[in-house]
Amino acid sequence: MNVHLSLISSNSKTGPIPVSTTGAQSCPLDCGQKAECYADRSFLGLHWRAVSAGARGTDWPTFCAAIDALPAGQLWRHNQAGDMPPDSTGRTVDPVRLGQLAHANIGKRGFTYSHWKDDRSISWFAHANAAGFTVNLSADTIAEADRLYGRGSPVVVVVPSTTTENFVTPAGRQVVICPATQRDDVSCMTCQLCQRQRTSIVAFPAHGSGARRIDIRLAS
Repeated sequence: MNVHLSLISSNSKTGPIPVSTTGAQSCPLDCGQKAECYADRSFLGLHWRAVSAGARGTDWPTFCAAIDALPAGQLWRHNQAGDMPPDSTGRTVDPVRLGQLAHANIGKRGFTYSHWKDDRSISWFAHANAAGFTVNLSADTIAEADRLYGRGSPVVVVVPSTTTENFVTPAGRQVVICPATQRDDVSCMTCQLCQRQRTSIVAFPAHGSGARRIDIRLAS
């Protein structure tokens, strides 16, 4: 599968930082957001489909070399669309390619999000986080966010589109609404919360064409 790297993103939500896109073959088959995927339904979809088809981007070793060549201390976001590549079984993340990327990121400040939530993937993500490459576990509900908390990786969660205030989960964990979803003058480049190893859960209110469907699912 191909991976595309934009050295200067034009996405106002990320800000002008390096941003990558991985082919849709990387996404878990059981991803809970598949029917509501923002990346597939937004302006990003056309680019993502081109990467998935092999018309844009490079192979994994070339991509990792490009990350290795980024300036020291560079903040960058992996996967504005797509996920970490699976292994040959297609049932869990590939630890070899994850390790290659974590190694390339040494001295940089990369972060990403993943819907790979099987125990083996979560274990490997904990190693990546310990090495300085921040992998956020993406929860589909607050209950799942509480279950994923404390597994060695920070956690993010989708919440109803009307959510604007920070809150506490039933298990007592602090949830912080993504500042970039609340203020036009905040982006990933200026916020950097998702890149940090933190105790709070970051919440993303449902948005885009799939927001209504997510709101209905979360209310059920």
